[in-house]
This record gives sequence, C-alpha cells and structure tokens, in this order.
Amino acid sequence: MTNRTSTDYIVIHCSATKAGEDYGASDIRRWHVEDNGWADIGYHLVIRLDGTVEAGRPLDAVGAHVRGYNSSSVGVCMVGGLDADGRSADTFTKKQWDSLIATLHFLRCYAPAARIQGHRDFPGVAKDCPCFDVSTWLKWHGIEQG
Repeated sequence: MTNRTSTDYIVIHCSATKAGEDYGASDIRRWHVEDNGWADIGYHLVIRLDGTVEAGRPLDAVGAHVRGYNSSSVGVCMVGGLDADGRSADTFTKKQWDSLIATLHFLRCYAPAARIQGHRDFPGVAKDCPCFDVSTWLKWHGIEQG
C-alpha cells in the first residue's frame, strides 16, 4: 500500500447495513477484498454498534473510499445506515455517536487542517452515505472545520 502524503479530508461513511446488524472491520475487509478485489478494507476506521472503534487500513495509507480523493483523505465508517426495509436512515446508536465525536477529536490532532464531510458531499457521489447531514451534525456538536 502507498502512504498518503497529505490529509485534506476526513470522510464519514456508513456501511449501508440494516439497523441492528453489527459488523466489524474484519467483515467489511472481507467484502472489500473478496467481493471488490481490493487489496484491503477501504476505510481506515470502523465504528461498531457498541461504539468500539476498529482499525482498518493503516492510518497513513491511501484508502479506497472516495473516488478521486483517496490519496488525500481518511475514511471513517459507521456501521448501519439502512432501516429494516433497506432505505437510507440514521440508525446509529448513542455509543456510535459518542465514538464518532472522540474519533474526530483524535483525527483533528492527526490532521488539524482536514475538512470533515460525508461521502455524499463529494462531487459525483450519488449515494446517501453516511445517511445524515454531516455539516449540520458538526455544528450541533461544536466541531469546527479545519
């Protein structure tokens, strides 16, 4: 894997899995490697339903999570994002939200100037991922942009 030379973005994703279905980095790694043929999991960090933060790709490695921005971004994936019928929804637990706040504070120390945004906020992305408005959420929680 290639190392990233800059971190301009912190990108929040969801796993697009149904509410209550708990998956971890090892599951997502298997999907990305076996189903997509990638070298590794695309995300750097995965936040499980119980708030556990699991490592994905090495933090300094180029990810595989936003086409055209992988070489300048860190990807954080929250497990969930779909309701019982498979529609986009904020299905995240309080523990996940708490872990996301802590993770973003950590990543702010790692890359203080990086802009935090959702996957859907990048040009050409036609997904609801991460199934909530990141900009509004950041404002509600007093997390400033880099």
